[in-house]
Amino acid sequence: MTACEYQIGLEGIPAAQSRISYVDGKIGRLEYRGVPIEQLAEHGSFLETAYLLIWGKFPTADDLSAFQYEITHHRRAKYRIRDMMKCFPESGHPMDALQASAAALGLFYSKRALDDPTYIRRAVVRLLAKIPTMVAAFEHIRKGNDPIQPRDDLSYAANFLYMLNEQEPDPIQAHIFDTCLTLHAEHTMNASTFSARVTASTLTDPYAIVASAVGTLGGPLHGGANEEVIEMLEQIGSVENVRPFLEEKFATKSKIMGFGHRVYKVKDPRAKILQKLVEELFGELGSDKYYEIALELEKIVTDKLGDKGIHPNVDFYSGLVYKRLGIPTDLFTPIFAIARVAGWLAHWREQLEANRIYRPTQIYIGEHNQPYLPIAER
Repeated sequence: MTACEYQIGLEGIPAAQSRISYVDGKIGRLEYRGVPIEQLAEHGSFLETAYLLIWGKFPTADDLSAFQYEITHHRRAKYRIRDMMKCFPESGHPMDALQASAAALGLFYSKRALDDPTYIRRAVVRLLAKIPTMVAAFEHIRKGNDPIQPRDDLSYAANFLYMLNEQEPDPIQAHIFDTCLTLHAEHTMNASTFSARVTASTLTDPYAIVASAVGTLGGPLHGGANEEVIEMLEQIGSVENVRPFLEEKFATKSKIMGFGHRVYKVKDPRAKILQKLVEELFGELGSDKYYEIALELEKIVTDKLGDKGIHPNVDFYSGLVYKRLGIPTDLFTPIFAIARVAGWLAHWREQLEANRIYRPTQIYIGEHNQPYLPIAER
């Protein structure tokens, strides 16, 4: 490799061939297995979407029923996982708790049989089933309370909201949350998915793969951005303060959280769907001032920077949905992980189909032939 081939951040460098998802950033198109995200969000469910992503085809009615049954009956976490969580500091971030807990699952299911379809199926089911349980469990444990046990009579999305709030959500809330999971399930070769594929290429177990991806997702430049959007809206405080806030950002060329994307040069198609979900949710529960602030932000930023390809991304409106559902801000990124497990597992299976361990090279820019210095001379 020569210096002229180097791209900082590997921008634009293909790292894999994939059939899982497709993005056209110029026109704002996202597809899962060739199916537009708008159709999946309107007509599908998260578990149906997860099945499509992971197994590469839509499930039949019997397939989906069996998949849902397996996941429903594997939701409970081992008591030793819960005991381990009780030793975590209350001040710890839920993403760190999730990463540790996901990795710990590998201790209980340590057999690696990557050529065994039954092993792969069970791993997929366990991770999809147990990750939401562990996220909800830590929320209660860090407050000094026992976790809420899952309910087998509730759907995937409704059960998570129940475990979180100990209150069964109404169908509209559960449906909106389920759609949010679908929107976050997969998005080509992003940082956490690349991390998952690199880890998978070593032929380690899927629990380590998910733990690796969770650690990558936790950064504010990736999954943590929606937390910072809410903090920004709270800092602005009112519609009247939006323009002065943005004028300062424009003057200092500072990043505005929730805007801009490495791929999309138009409004993120997921942001369009999420904005509709915000309006639907507020129609059910009542609006709040932060949505009005967000609308004013989008208007001014689009007028100022839209011709430069700066538009709302998926993080801009997702936090508003979660906030209105009563979800704590620092759980936004773990919820992102709950959804993205589907995409990570799809890439794990795809990586196994024609695996070769990732071994990129580097361009060395250091010195050569430097002498060893005795400690007294340093």
